[in-house]
Amino acid sequence: MTYLNRRNALKLTGASLLTLATSTISFGKKDEILIGHGDFKYKVNMGWGILDNEKNPVNDCHEMVEDSSGRLFLLTNETKNNVLIYSKNGKLLDSWGHSYPGAHGLTIAGEGKDQFLIICDNKRNQVIKTDLKGNEVFKIEYPKETGEYDYPSQFVPTESAVDAETGEIYVVDGYGLNFVMVYDQYGKYLRHWGGKGTGNHQYKCNHGVLIDDRKGRERSLLITSRQENCWKRYSMDNEFLERIEMPGSFVCRPVLRGENLYGAVFRSGLESNENSGFVQIVDKNNKVVSTPGGSAPIYSGDNLNIQKKEDPSNVFMHPHDVYVDSDESIYIAQWASKKTYPIKLERV
Repeated sequence: MTYLNRRNALKLTGASLLTLATSTISFGKKDEILIGHGDFKYKVNMGWGILDNEKNPVNDCHEMVEDSSGRLFLLTNETKNNVLIYSKNGKLLDSWGHSYPGAHGLTIAGEGKDQFLIICDNKRNQVIKTDLKGNEVFKIEYPKETGEYDYPSQFVPTESAVDAETGEIYVVDGYGLNFVMVYDQYGKYLRHWGGKGTGNHQYKCNHGVLIDDRKGRERSLLITSRQENCWKRYSMDNEFLERIEMPGSFVCRPVLRGENLYGAVFRSGLESNENSGFVQIVDKNNKVVSTPGGSAPIYSGDNLNIQKKEDPSNVFMHPHDVYVDSDESIYIAQWASKKTYPIKLERV
């Protein structure tokens, strides 16, 4: 059993809000705080990304992406600066955006100077394409073309994905009616499926979506059904392929880096909603191999045991998204976490 000394406490209170307690986390050289399991262990950098909250405040930090020049874009629903652009060492490079009160989903697509962002705003009930400077290119309104929606407030989009081969934009309506909509590259409606339910093509909070294009396998679509604690996989022709169970884990969206999938878990079914989040790392065989901030992944046969927060130092509150850079460092954006800036986990 390890007790946090003053030196460790100062590291953990970079955001001046963490409850310190008896801890079972490990410490590395110079008392560095290490979390994770197996080959996926990380040094916690609590101070990364902390800015002057008078000049550049955040509210909920929902998602992060990286552009081709290595800049990190953070999306927050704080309208003083909806988008904060960081260097990888945590320096603020730029900021923009004052008109996205429900800024929630952030996707980057395209190449080089043609890169663009897709913002899902669940208060504007819109999906907005912008360039990297924040200029709006087009808006997708509520999908009345589907015949499923009677008025705009029924459409509460949470995430998008862009097919690099076709330019098609996939939008999931996780806080609305739980449909999946597909649009062409200009925002024209093409098709949809889904709705609320527990069937293979239905969802209970289809919060996230990813086009899985890992080498050596057929391209596929991965969609979160958060309240069912799983991801559902489909062919690009919308054939249901498999269900990846994450028992007890309310996962926000799948994020791909190399051969692995990463997901932020904002809470576990074993715990209350108070400071219960962690991160899951899933290998190419759909096995959880590390859970930074949570209990070690244990399988009974092919079935993952329910995981829980195992982070007495309260490194995490409510992780909402992860971004994994080329060094395999993980950046965690959090919601409902007392307006804290993202945390960086450095691979060791």
